[in-house]
Amino acid sequence: MPSDPPRPSYHPRLVDAQVETYLRSFGGLLIEGPKWCGKTWTGRHHSRSEVHVDDQKVRQHAELDPDEVLAGDQPRLVDEWQDAPHLWDKARRLIDDAPRKGLFIFTGSAVPPLDATTHSGTGRFARLRMRPLSLFESGDSNGVVSLKHLLGGGSIEPVSSTLSYPRAVHLICRGGWPGQLTVDEPDAAEIPSQYVAGIAESDISRVDGTRRDPAKVAALLRSLARHVATPAKVATIHADVNAQESHTTEVSLNSVRSYLSALERVFVVDDLPAWRYALRSKTQLRAAPKRHLADPSLAVAALEATPRRLEADPETVGLLFESLCIRDLRIYAQANHGKVFHYRDANGLEADAIVSARDGDWGAVEVKLDWQRTDEAAASLLRLKDKLVGAASAPVFLMILTATGGVAHTRPDGVHVVPLDCLGP
Repeated sequence: MPSDPPRPSYHPRLVDAQVETYLRSFGGLLIEGPKWCGKTWTGRHHSRSEVHVDDQKVRQHAELDPDEVLAGDQPRLVDEWQDAPHLWDKARRLIDDAPRKGLFIFTGSAVPPLDATTHSGTGRFARLRMRPLSLFESGDSNGVVSLKHLLGGGSIEPVSSTLSYPRAVHLICRGGWPGQLTVDEPDAAEIPSQYVAGIAESDISRVDGTRRDPAKVAALLRSLARHVATPAKVATIHADVNAQESHTTEVSLNSVRSYLSALERVFVVDDLPAWRYALRSKTQLRAAPKRHLADPSLAVAALEATPRRLEADPETVGLLFESLCIRDLRIYAQANHGKVFHYRDANGLEADAIVSARDGDWGAVEVKLDWQRTDEAAASLLRLKDKLVGAASAPVFLMILTATGGVAHTRPDGVHVVPLDCLGP
């Protein structure tokens, strides 16, 4: 096997603490997420040796001698393992035979077919979802308002924001790709553009070996981008795809479902599930997920939009800003063993995000691009709080995330108003 390549300087990530915990507790760790989100860098930082399965020579070697491919100082990083899925079963057996923890770190940017492995890895491998950089991780948020503190029922101190409408548009277009940390700002948008092109041309087809028309994939991505942060049904997306003129033959409903499934398996689609606060509740809930991509910059790239064009379309920016907020909330919640959902009932009462802690505590979040609309957002959050009295525990916080406003503060009614560049883990 070739020697391990030199390791670049590492940019710390919020998942680092979870990686260390899982390596102390399990024989192996699987880090999954979209390409270019930093999985390999994080895996390398926590490993002592590595092998990259997306290298053709390594794949061939893995077929002939999987033991040698997996041999090395531990933890051993096995990068892009889905290209040689039989290594999973071999590593699982090695974990069973070893008395130690933290033997392997597998990273994957696609989910292999179910029949590619014989064992789920339960009890041997922990699973960790990784996303692009949050604003806190990229240095674009001061992080003074801590989600952990809010989930503990804490108050917030006033803190100044530098976020503005044009700055929010820039952050949406740039995205959270670690590769941008060493790229000049004017060139940063090229990364999501190339990402979207790569998805359409090859990535979605490689996931299961099914050749898919790049023009139809691009049309689907444009439709998902137009419906980002909404609970658009598959039938709506199907009609939207066929209304586009970028392809000549009609796409069937089953094909759209197949394409969506493939995009989920390469972690490009990252829909937000609905919150079910109580199984016995009589409230009619709408369970459709809200549509999101792995990063809002992918939606911008799919629409072939530019910052200048977006600034003139605040309605679209509002939806993309909500997707940016959801991305960051998910990263911060995961760092605190929490999850993020959305809420919408049959009467139209909704919350853009519900942050749920492992112990059952929860907070509700509304996203408003313009701080001048915080009164209506606060009224909606307070109605939600009143409606769930008796059906769920009281929320530990109510928060409005904005792109403008200047200062994070708490209103007299107890609702926090927080510019996104003040929020952190």
